[in-house]
Amino acid sequence: MRRRLPVALAAALAGAALIGAAGCGAGGTAPAPKPDRASPTTSPSPTPVTGPYVALGDSYTSGLRIPPQGGTPQGCGRSGANYPSLVAQRLDLKDFTDVSCSGARTGDLTAAQRTEDGTNPPQLDAVSAATRLVTLGIGGNDAGFMDVLGRCAVENLRHSLIGKGDAAPCRTYYTTGAGSGEVQRKMTTTAERLTAVLGEIKRRAPQAEVLLVGYPALLPQDPGRCAETLGDGIADADIGFVAEQERQLNGMLRQRAEAAGVAFVDTYSSSTGHDMCEAEGTRWIEPLDAGKGLAPIHPNAQGQQGMATAVLSALRQRS
Repeated sequence: MRRRLPVALAAALAGAALIGAAGCGAGGTAPAPKPDRASPTTSPSPTPVTGPYVALGDSYTSGLRIPPQGGTPQGCGRSGANYPSLVAQRLDLKDFTDVSCSGARTGDLTAAQRTEDGTNPPQLDAVSAATRLVTLGIGGNDAGFMDVLGRCAVENLRHSLIGKGDAAPCRTYYTTGAGSGEVQRKMTTTAERLTAVLGEIKRRAPQAEVLLVGYPALLPQDPGRCAETLGDGIADADIGFVAEQERQLNGMLRQRAEAAGVAFVDTYSSSTGHDMCEAEGTRWIEPLDAGKGLAPIHPNAQGQQGMATAVLSALRQRS
């Protein structure tokens, strides 16, 4: 049964977007996925990963609202159970620095970022010639992904109120309406910024292993599976449109990584079937009505475990 009225959904999505942009618990009852262990028979054995390890990124990296929260500034929403911390623990890397921060954009890698509770120094200040491992998870805020999701709720609400029968009002807005070309412009700009950022990381840490980490699946391949979670607030065709935008974002991240000669970590594939429309205990992404004080439309503890597994797998597969 569909639960959400369009106006309530629009308000909830707007709030969720603000959480992610402004600075922005445990998962469900099912056992959380654990990082895979490399097979002892794998040959040839990869070179052991060493530190210092520096983690850079936005709220999907910092682990917004996932306990235990710690680090400074508190406004970054950094969790001791985020995927960088789990990777450092699994690899037994004692020299580990996490400077990720909720709401971060590429510009916050080279400039200080103000949060609701303190200022985060430029993230790249933590990267030096001694650094041997860098993970970077960023680009979603630059590309305005949360804005797209919020706009979809608004457009669907508007069409519902005026009785207009567009089957995909959000797609129409971004393809032939007032927002025509907006998504692609932001995507192109974000790609250019990422190229510059990856080049700067390699300049500062020429001997470091650098991994660009993608975003996990927020929505299912079948929009109909979101009937319980999103109700009739967003048309099925527009749910599909938003999912398509995330796939394009991840595709762009992969392209930038390959062009820069760094590894891309695909977290989307392994998270398929664990999106926010799945039941508690299965989902890795919290829905709008996130439980236990967690951040809506963000990874929970299980999601961070899944992302850590993907990073560890990428490190094992490196040449």
